[in-house]
Amino acid sequence: MRKFSTASISLAAAGLLVVGIAGVGASAANADTATNAAPAHVATATSTKIPGPLAAVPEVFGGNTGVALDSGFTDALTTLGLTPSTYGTATLTDGSLHFPITGGSVAYWDPKAKYRPYVQGILEHDGSGLNLTAGDTTVTLSNFTVNPGNSKLYGDVSVNGQVAATQAYIFELHGKTLKPLSMDGNNAILTGTTVHISADAAGLLNQTFKTDAVKEGLLVGVATITAQVAK
Repeated sequence: MRKFSTASISLAAAGLLVVGIAGVGASAANADTATNAAPAHVATATSTKIPGPLAAVPEVFGGNTGVALDSGFTDALTTLGLTPSTYGTATLTDGSLHFPITGGSVAYWDPKAKYRPYVQGILEHDGSGLNLTAGDTTVTLSNFTVNPGNSKLYGDVSVNGQVAATQAYIFELHGKTLKPLSMDGNNAILTGTTVHISADAAGLLNQTFKTDAVKEGLLVGVATITAQVAK
């Protein structure tokens, strides 16, 4: 496994480096764009001072987003009487949930530069998700869309198979512990982001399961995004 550097970027050899772009495509369903998340004191998509990204992948061909579940989260589920299970193509292995990436694009700027957010894009995970079951009630969180630019994860929510929300804001992503982008063959790897329950998701789960114990900001686990950037 190797880290990116400005002198030698593995994606360039694969013909995937796009110099000078300001950002990458975003889902129309997500009103919060990556550039809108940038603080006012740094460059935005309309600035003439935008540096070129170290690497940009206009099309992600596969991979997965894994979340190593925190013991505090699994303990909270037990306390609430909630049983987790996978939905669709998701898997649970050695305490980590894995959701296959089905499409998207991503760009990565030098973290040492002032441009923020330094990871931008959209990663889609259609056909997979997480079930939470208590008694005869099952909430399914599925079809995740990760937007690293605004640090949010969206998804569809259903209760006993009936749609409750489409591309709702489910998890918030904290990137302070994110490690530098690295490569392993054709896979670009971003690891270290922590995943937390959003206020919207906490409210929905509390309402559905008739409790007030699900708290905004509850740590779910640590995410590792493995994006296949070349075939």
